[in-house]
Amino acid sequence: MKTEIKKHFYSLMYAGKSLRRDDSYLKTFEDIKNEIAGYTDIAKAIIDLAVHGKAQNRSYERLAVFADTIGPRLSGSKNLDAAIKYMFRALQEDGLENVHLEPVKVPHWERGEEFAMMLEPRNHSIAILGLGSSVATPPEGITAEVIVVASFDELHKRAQEAKGKIVVYNEPFTSYGETVQYRSQGAVEAAKVGAVASLIRSIASFSIHSPHTGWQNYQPDVPWIPTACISVEDAEMMSRMSFRGTKIVVHLKMGAKTYPDSPSFNTVAEIVGSKYPEQIVLVSGHLDSWDVGQGAMDDGGGAFISWEALSLIKDLGLRPKRTLRLVLWTAEEQGGIGAEQYYQLHKENINNFDIVMESDEGTFKPSGLGFTGNAKARDIMKEIMTLLQPINVTDVYDDADGTDINYWMRDGVPGECALQTQCVMEYMLLVYDQNPLLLTHLGCTKIP
Repeated sequence: MKTEIKKHFYSLMYAGKSLRRDDSYLKTFEDIKNEIAGYTDIAKAIIDLAVHGKAQNRSYERLAVFADTIGPRLSGSKNLDAAIKYMFRALQEDGLENVHLEPVKVPHWERGEEFAMMLEPRNHSIAILGLGSSVATPPEGITAEVIVVASFDELHKRAQEAKGKIVVYNEPFTSYGETVQYRSQGAVEAAKVGAVASLIRSIASFSIHSPHTGWQNYQPDVPWIPTACISVEDAEMMSRMSFRGTKIVVHLKMGAKTYPDSPSFNTVAEIVGSKYPEQIVLVSGHLDSWDVGQGAMDDGGGAFISWEALSLIKDLGLRPKRTLRLVLWTAEEQGGIGAEQYYQLHKENINNFDIVMESDEGTFKPSGLGFTGNAKARDIMKEIMTLLQPINVTDVYDDADGTDINYWMRDGVPGECALQTQCVMEYMLLVYDQNPLLLTHLGCTKIP
């Protein structure tokens, strides 16, 4: 079977038409559709290997060993260093090409001891998780009355009440993209009105008394105050108390520390293209995680299905026309630090990046891809996705969004994010035809 697939692949690779009919005209859309349809057998072989063959569950097993062995991988930590070394060896052992590390400087923050206790109207232990980059409280902690608000607008309307208090945000969850502003900006907005600390309702649609951590940002001209997330249940409880006019007093203690930036690495591996090796199809996920879990979902799953994309192509003995490059980012959780430095290092060759992809939306049942590009490019992508009909993963959603690939998309490189996917097919099929380059030739819209 492998020999037949290779013969078919190479016949397609060398028999394909040029991108243009002549020096002036691009292929018609009908030409492109026919070319894409020509890869049906290769797509089926990849699907069969991943879903039914020897690679079935391989990415899951690889991830399980990795997460169990390494554990949490916070930026600047020894565990993240161990994870990068682990993956460097694993990619080499997998037989991938040009496996190497690219140096990055990353933030190094540690949360230390932390707890919060409601003292009035009763004693109640509040579950908290300090937010990344938060400063510590004084060693004795902070004891202050609480003001509960549901929005920044309410906070500023009640600015006189907030001075000297702990601001508790009980913002309603609408979507992650919209609601996360309270986590990232909550401390700054609270400090502007003279608050001594801020506690933010976790940015989640569901809770089992479980606070969620994440990165937050200070501003240099605004006082830096301690900040943490609390559970949805505790935020709702304090909101009810406040609505009744009950005085709430909380004692907060946080021992967070920020150290000088630490050396780290983006981890890179490739399958070099046979015909256009200088042109890059980039697939990616991030290796770092937060410190309070194993990071299997965020983003171990995305990193490992991206690796699996290359493994499957290698196992089938296929050689894409363009170079398929895997990048496992470092320090994504701190705002895409590794990706930003990678962009700065490689942007001078931006015309060689045909498409950039990232999986960081969770590894669940496959549904499709989010795609950023113009209407013509989207039509091509829809045709490519028909190759995934055997596993019913054919949707193309309106926008791609990924912390690590946004730098490229802002400059007009087509971008994709895998949505609700445990499947690697959507990554691989793109490298076997000439359409990634066509997407660039057709011109793709920049993200506003």
